Amino acid sequence: MELITELFFTLLATGADVVPIIAVLFGFQYLVLRQRLPELGQKLLGLGCVIVGLTLFLVGLEKALFPLGEMMASQLTAPEFLGITDNAQWWHYYWVYLFAFAIGFATTIAEPSLIAVAIKAAEVSAGGIKPWGLRIAVAIGVACGISLGAYRIVVGDPLHWYILSGYFVVVVQTQFAPKMIIPLAYDSGGVTTSTVTVPLVAALGLGLATVIPGRSPLLDGFGLIAFASLFPIITVMGYAQLSAWQTRRQESRGEQCASN
Repeated sequence: MELITELFFTLLATGADVVPIIAVLFGFQYLVLRQRLPELGQKLLGLGCVIVGLTLFLVGLEKALFPLGEMMASQLTAPEFLGITDNAQWWHYYWVYLFAFAIGFATTIAEPSLIAVAIKAAEVSAGGIKPWGLRIAVAIGVACGISLGAYRIVVGDPLHWYILSGYFVVVVQTQFAPKMIIPLAYDSGGVTTSTVTVPLVAALGLGLATVIPGRSPLLDGFGLIAFASLFPIITVMGYAQLSAWQTRRQESRGEQCASN
């Protein structure tokens, strides 16, 4: 009964949140464009599915993903699991870094927004960009970023050191990466911070900051999303640079064989 009540109130709140979006879309369609909306019934049915889906997703976050992420963080940092009694050092938390890498990679591969962007990138590039290559490059970036972010929480370093260093690398890479991949690389950081990745990453960060002595959930628990947004830019441009280097190498080998 409690779950049904929570679903009902979450449905009402979600519907209220979606109303401004619906008002803007329908307002422009009928008042600005002054055109009828084709297949209105189908559109309304789709909006209803969106509201119901968001409701179930939000309740699922509260009932499963957030508690699961915090529980995993608590178990991975427990002294009995680490095999120490006191004075834990950063290297004792290697399972935390491995878990952060694995969960970052897995959630990014399953991210719907990334799948959509990868498919569209393959279409507009006439197959020049491989969907799986792009998805794996982004997933590796998110995984490395979250692992480094977990390390930052463990050691307590200031967040801006890492973010400024990362964007310095991005600026340098931008000067040398293939021009056609730069906008896609910058967008790849945004598509990772979506429905699947954000809840688990946020739960992991808050869980770590809660159970590690001397850490503040507010100051140290947040910030993992920034790592998840930054590092895919680096890995996607690196993937493009590596592909361009391999192409040039193959072309030079072909020219050498032709000359011989």
